[in-house]
Amino acid sequence: MRIALIGYGKMGKAIERIALSRGHEIVLKIDLDNGYEMTPGNLSKADVAIEFTGPSSAAANLLKCAEAGIPVVCGSTGWLEEYTLVKKAFEKNGTAFLYASNFSIGVNIFFELNKKLAGLMAQHTEYAVELKETHHTQKKDAPSGTAITLAEQIMAEIPSLKKWVNRLGEKTGELPILSERIDPAPGTHEVKYHSAIDDIEIIHTAHSRDGFAGGAVLAAEFIRHKKGIFSMKDVLGF
Repeated sequence: MRIALIGYGKMGKAIERIALSRGHEIVLKIDLDNGYEMTPGNLSKADVAIEFTGPSSAAANLLKCAEAGIPVVCGSTGWLEEYTLVKKAFEKNGTAFLYASNFSIGVNIFFELNKKLAGLMAQHTEYAVELKETHHTQKKDAPSGTAITLAEQIMAEIPSLKKWVNRLGEKTGELPILSERIDPAPGTHEVKYHSAIDDIEIIHTAHSRDGFAGGAVLAAEFIRHKKGIFSMKDVLGF
């Protein structure tokens, strides 16, 4: 499989290493200093693109790929206010798009556990819930996309929680997400339910970027010959 890497930072380099180890070829690498090379002609050399950049550039990159008719796996976070626009562009151009806030197989299992636990806790109003996420200092957005996914899953199961806030909750109906930036920290996410009697916690800790990178390559293999909008649930068969 021929891959275009859009974003060649630490994650892009980890994806490249894993992709090469699985017999794939990197035919295009786009970083801050060569964005002009992301042309329809260059993109057409790839079977699939993997996009890991940042909140300010992701949507524009994705729209260029959609116009070029290339399937894309996207792991950038912080741009989802433009998700509907991007989704429509891929549908219009008849290609595939897969976005995930986290590609780690372990994190996606953690998502399923989070939903199940939230459903069990919904009727036990004596418990308060909060989230905490810890990442390296180079992470550009806070809270993390993974933490936002966890929060949205909890709010779907516990209707009394109306919105998440990136601080300690001060009002009824707020779900607090606490963000820490410490080096080195690939990523830790904690969900804690606490009461006067006891605490219940689930925690996922990444030891390296390899889990995220490997999942992104797996997702690219999955969408290569497909059309439509997909998620990691489709890749993992959940």
